Amino acid sequence: MTAVADTSSGLRTRLAVGLVFVVLGGTQGGWMARIPAIRDAVGLDSARWGLVSSSSAAGDVVALALVTVLIGRVGNRTLSLAAATLVLVNAPLLAGASTVPALVAGLAVWGLAATFLATPVNALAVAVERRAGRPLLSGFHASYSCGVLAGGALGTLAAATGVSPGVQMAVSSGVLGALLMALGGGLPDERDGTDDRVKEARRPLRRRFTPQLLLLAGVAFLGCFIEGAASQWSSVYTADYLREGSALGAATYTCFSVAILVARLLGDRFVARLGRRVFLRLTLLTAAVGATLPVVHPGLVTALAGFTVVGLGIACALPGVIALAGRQPGMPAGEALSVVTIGQWPGFLLAGPAVGLLAAATSLRVALGALVVAGAGAALLAGRARVPA
Repeated sequence: MTAVADTSSGLRTRLAVGLVFVVLGGTQGGWMARIPAIRDAVGLDSARWGLVSSSSAAGDVVALALVTVLIGRVGNRTLSLAAATLVLVNAPLLAGASTVPALVAGLAVWGLAATFLATPVNALAVAVERRAGRPLLSGFHASYSCGVLAGGALGTLAAATGVSPGVQMAVSSGVLGALLMALGGGLPDERDGTDDRVKEARRPLRRRFTPQLLLLAGVAFLGCFIEGAASQWSSVYTADYLREGSALGAATYTCFSVAILVARLLGDRFVARLGRRVFLRLTLLTAAVGATLPVVHPGLVTALAGFTVVGLGIACALPGVIALAGRQPGMPAGEALSVVTIGQWPGFLLAGPAVGLLAAATSLRVALGALVVAGAGAALLAGRARVPA
């Protein structure tokens, strides 16, 4: 009877943590699908939209500072619930913005809430994985990917039927909020012994930045650089550089996105067989090989195949880094992951502009070589990562 209760409790905990990942992915996917409509409602052209959309970075910076300070003082469960609630409340307000100031404020809050949520929810995922005694991180990140796809599909359906972005996001936030209220109690609480390291003395802030965590932060930066660059430039490469049109450009990005989901659904099985460090190096090298294809031999087939392979490779890189960082001896998972978060965020932020500047100076084909270099460099760093017992 006890075994059945433990199994039921473990399943509820996994569902609760997975739901928080879905909340983050679902709101992001729904927002991205309605960007054209929101941009038109506010009355911005492409140039001004690019400037306004960067306002989320202000919220990101504030979130990085807050989570670094609070993660060792406030429980991960409390932080996750607070940040997820803010994400859901802000989403319809952001999508329904009709003025530039309202849009800027909404984007700043979105950056704050989403970036703030990433660290504690990943710490909870590490705690659940430790309790289960088997790899689960890739599966949790697959929940995020499923959320992005579902949010995007809902946004597409809403656009086709004439539903406004604000109403669409209000409905999705309401549904996700109700699910969070029903399942949120299943989120692991540090006080229940799920993560026994919370009993250890908190380290001073400066002592979190150990050589091993700095190395993992570097791997996270390079991995996120690859993912961010491929997300932003895969469709442009096919549509503009190869002159294949926007439809095939969208197909290239779709191949990349679907490959990420598939890899994350299967990733935990490979981790169990190969080990964390071997699998992490293999995924990064796979991403580098995939990026090589459109650089060495430009063409539609190599673009579709190459970015598919990049997606298969890069999908489980960040979950792998998080799993290693969250198990550092003598340090609670949340505190360790705050260092990785500081490393990964600039990777996403700089990927698009960096490739764009290289493309302007040379060509987009040459600029994509940065992904090859980043993948190879990250694999070398990952080879020096230690796997905690």
